[in-house]
Amino acid sequence: MNDTELQRRCHTVFPGHRARPPAELFAAMAAWCEANGVEHDVYGSGALIEEFEAKVARLLGMEAAVFCISGTLAQVTALRLACQDRARDLAALHPTSHIFVHERSNYQLLGHFKAVQAGDRYRPWLLADLAAIPDRLGAVGMELPLREIGGQLSPWDELEAIKAHCKARGAHLHMDGARLWEAAAGYGKPLHEVAAGFDSAYVSLYKGIGGLGGAMLAGSREFVDRAAEWFRRQGGNVIHRSPYVVAAAMQFDQRLAAMPDYLRRTQFLYAALGAHPLIRVNPAAPQVNMLHLHLPVPPERALAIRRALAEEHGIWMFNRIATGVLPGTSFFELYVGDNLLNAPDQRVHAALDLFARALAAPPA
Repeated sequence: MNDTELQRRCHTVFPGHRARPPAELFAAMAAWCEANGVEHDVYGSGALIEEFEAKVARLLGMEAAVFCISGTLAQVTALRLACQDRARDLAALHPTSHIFVHERSNYQLLGHFKAVQAGDRYRPWLLADLAAIPDRLGAVGMELPLREIGGQLSPWDELEAIKAHCKARGAHLHMDGARLWEAAAGYGKPLHEVAAGFDSAYVSLYKGIGGLGGAMLAGSREFVDRAAEWFRRQGGNVIHRSPYVVAAAMQFDQRLAAMPDYLRRTQFLYAALGAHPLIRVNPAAPQVNMLHLHLPVPPERALAIRRALAEEHGIWMFNRIATGVLPGTSFFELYVGDNLLNAPDQRVHAALDLFARALAAPPA
C-alpha cells in the first residue's frame, strides 16, 4: 500500500487539510461553478478571475493583483522588474529564502538579478541585518513567515522599521507572502496592515488555502501590468486559469476566517508536546500555525515509525521528513490545518504518547 492510500485510511492525521481525491474535489468545484454561473476565462480575461484578482488586491490594500501560474515565476519576475526600475541589479534575501533553497538558482541562471544573503539563517530579519549591507540595493525580498525555521516572524516593530528603512534607501520591498494569510493571524493584524509598506507581494492560492495551485502578484497597477506581460513572455500565459481560481475562490473566505483557529490549535499542540521532551520544537513558541518537530532518530527510522503508527493505530504524523543538523536526527514541518483542528483533544494526546514511545524504543 502506498503512502497516499495509507494516509487516507488513518482516522487521526496531523499535517494540513484533508486531501480530497480528485473526483471529490472536481465534483465540489463543478457544484460551485454551477451555483455561481462560472464561465472560463480566456487568457486571464473573464469575470471570475478579474473579480478574484480585485478581491485579493483589496485585502492587501494594493492597487491591483494578477494571477500567476506559480510563485516561482511571480517572485523572480517581481524582483527582476524592481531591480531594473532602479538600475541596481542586487537584491537582498534571507539565507533561507525560497529562491535560494527551492528554485534551482533560477534568478542566477536566467540573469534576472544578483542576490546577497542578509541576516542569520536561524532567526528572522532585524533592521540591523539590512542596515549592515553597504551596497545600493535594488530590491529586498522578505518572507513572512520564514518557513525553513518553523514559521517565525520578525517582531512587529522590526518589520515596521524594515519597511521604513527600505523606503528611505530607495529599495523596492517585495513580500514572499506564500503564507501571508497565516502571518496576519500570527501578528493579530489585518492583511492590509501587514502588507502596508511593501511595494509588491506574492500570495499562494494553494498552500494554506488548499487550492489546486497558482499564485497572485499584487502591487501598483503599472507594476502588475508589466509583470503580467513578463509572465506571458516566460510561458505562463495558460488559456484557462479558471480551475485554479475556482479551487481557491470556493473556499477562500472560509480558510482566511479559520486562520486564528489554526493558530490556537497550534498553541494547544505546542502545550501538549511539552509532555514529550524527546521531541524538540522550533520555534520556542508558535508564531503562526506551523512548527518544526525535531526527532532523536534518523529519517529512515522516523519513516518506519510513521508507517507502523499508520498501519497499527490509524495515525499519520507527518508527510516529508528531512535529515537533522546533528548526526542521527531528523525533523519535519507540521502545518496545522483542518485535520488537527477537527481531531478530538484526547485523540491528539494519545497519538503523541504513541509517537514518543516509538521514538524512545530501540529499533527492532
